Amino acid sequence: MAKVRAQSGMVRMERADVLVVGGGIAGLSLAARLAEHAQVVVLEGESAPGYHASGRSVAFAHYGLGNGPVRDLTALSMGELAARGSVHPALHIASADQIAALDALEAVHRHYGCDCTRVGLEEARALMPALKPEACAAALVDHASLKLDTHAMLQAHVASLKAAGGRLVTGARVGAIAREGNGWRVETSAGAFAAPLLVNAGGAWADAIARMAGVQPIGIQPRRRTVISFAAPEGEDVSRWPFTKTVGEGFYLLPEGRGQLLASSMDQTPSEPCDAAPEELDIAIAADRVEQATSLPIRRISHSWAGLRSFASDELPVIGAAADAPGFFWCAGQGGAGFQTAPALSRIAAAAALGLPFPEDAAAAGLSFTTFSPARLGA
Repeated sequence: MAKVRAQSGMVRMERADVLVVGGGIAGLSLAARLAEHAQVVVLEGESAPGYHASGRSVAFAHYGLGNGPVRDLTALSMGELAARGSVHPALHIASADQIAALDALEAVHRHYGCDCTRVGLEEARALMPALKPEACAAALVDHASLKLDTHAMLQAHVASLKAAGGRLVTGARVGAIAREGNGWRVETSAGAFAAPLLVNAGGAWADAIARMAGVQPIGIQPRRRTVISFAAPEGEDVSRWPFTKTVGEGFYLLPEGRGQLLASSMDQTPSEPCDAAPEELDIAIAADRVEQATSLPIRRISHSWAGLRSFASDELPVIGAAADAPGFFWCAGQGGAGFQTAPALSRIAAAAALGLPFPEDAAAAGLSFTTFSPARLGA
């Protein structure tokens, strides 16, 4: 890619075909596909890719997350995800008053042809022995869910991007965006960049990036989620315990190696875009919900963290060109399903950005460009 001197004579400007703002899973997965067809530069404000939501995701691929189209994207992604994850069972538990929700979730799994089994309390406790009887009247076991390696996924996309001639620029915090001829000029802390196509994969900052460019925001809502880590019972190898999740409000729990467990109350606290940090109340709620439903004593929190999951008002991803700004392309609102939908969603986004036909397998699932278009949000 050619670097040219800007008019000021002081700043060097790099030109490309596509600039992608945001080096999380959304931006990198799309950039890697676009780099097969164009010169692509990814601009990441932090010192490494995946610093915010992507780097803090538990990333367990399962069908107990998201609405219908998000689950369709998950189903379309599972084959590719298998190369970057390991099969690990998911146990979806229901108390006596959550049976209807469990029935509905079982129907979802049957729809997608999942290898799943409906079980009772004793079978569930054979898999997850710490469950209290009152927390599990019945459960659904998904035998083929996946524990994803988020670092490996991010680095694989970086490698693909670079192999195709693209590049990732870290420490490139965006300071200004302006129209330049038929394209866009982006001023960052790492220099100036210009391209005809600007992809907004800014995650929690997606609306802020749009405002900076003079583009109508789409109402992206960041929501904070907190995760805690604590020691497993002494002498207990929990590595084979399933990913355990309530079908309604409650918690999820999963092993992290042989001797640690991760848990979350699945909180969704609205937040401004920020470097999210856990709050004491959220940590306490997560620990309490685990202790209420299991026999696990949480005497000390080993570690805790929080990340921002970003949603549009209908909780669907937003993929497509902005109606009010030629060359401005949205890739935002992946919610908590960014990793498990990235293979399919990046194919759809690349097709939309390059003017290619909608992927046939996604069309067969009932999806279309319209499903994810910003036009549905009035943008």
